[in-house]
Amino acid sequence: MISRPTRVDWLLLLALGFMWGTSYVFIKIGVQTLPTFTLIATRLGIGLAVLATVVIAAREPLPRNPRIYGHLLVMATINIVLPFTLITTAERSVDSALAAILNGAVPLFVIVFAAFFLHDEPITVNRLAGLGIGYAGVIILVSRSLGAGLSQSSLEGELALIGSTALYGAGAVYARRNVRGLRPMIPALFQVMFAFVIVTVLAVLLEHPWTVRWNVDAIGSVIWLGVLGSGLAYLANFRLLSRIGATRTSLVAYLLPVVGIIAGAIVFNETVDGRVAAGTALVIGGVALVNSRYGQRRLFGRASAGVEAPRTTAER
Repeated sequence: MISRPTRVDWLLLLALGFMWGTSYVFIKIGVQTLPTFTLIATRLGIGLAVLATVVIAAREPLPRNPRIYGHLLVMATINIVLPFTLITTAERSVDSALAAILNGAVPLFVIVFAAFFLHDEPITVNRLAGLGIGYAGVIILVSRSLGAGLSQSSLEGELALIGSTALYGAGAVYARRNVRGLRPMIPALFQVMFAFVIVTVLAVLLEHPWTVRWNVDAIGSVIWLGVLGSGLAYLANFRLLSRIGATRTSLVAYLLPVVGIIAGAIVFNETVDGRVAAGTALVIGGVALVNSRYGQRRLFGRASAGVEAPRTTAER
């Protein structure tokens, strides 16, 4: 059963938003030099080293049920290999602001998937309204860049980003439904490890990474993406999934444009204006409404036959 978020959970959510939000900037930097699978394999290799170090230091026991490893392999595919490939490929032709807004739609996919497959995460009035308000904030945040991005981006890139958004939504729900009772670092480790193996094979077969000429920007981008985006971020993500559920954890997607715009202003000297302030206020308001005690009337959701779906702490 999911719990009402604590102060630590909210801080972890903010940290996760920072780690993944800054990834858009560094992916954009990395793709200027590195082929798609080479970039992904390198960042996953660094992330795997971080996660393996944590697991070994903590002496975490490994799962004994072979079925768990099957679920983790599926998660590696739908939550890392496919979306990473789609996003990295898309950012070669699509503006990063457009990538941010499309990935900001993850909660809209999660709230539907969760209602069908998770008995304790129905669609309620406040969640639906909060998601709408938060998404309006995302649109305001990237509206200026979005207008430019639509004229410059290919249709294939936009469709790739929508596909990655749907995959992230499915992955979040799949993780909570099928991977239970494990310490957060275990699914994080094996998900990244399986994805690393898959992508490395693709890189070797298709891109011959030993021929790539690295520069300082490429090295810096994969280190940032590996340590934060593919290492520490997954530890935080799985902890949040196990504690506060897929729907609330997916709200990190609303933080991504906020962090991305700020990072862009610092790295690329982009202008931060009143739209940022207005959009940020709507995002925060949407997150607050989704987690409000009010408006908990169920609109749609899956429940066990003859048994009322368990309520979250906030619903009691």
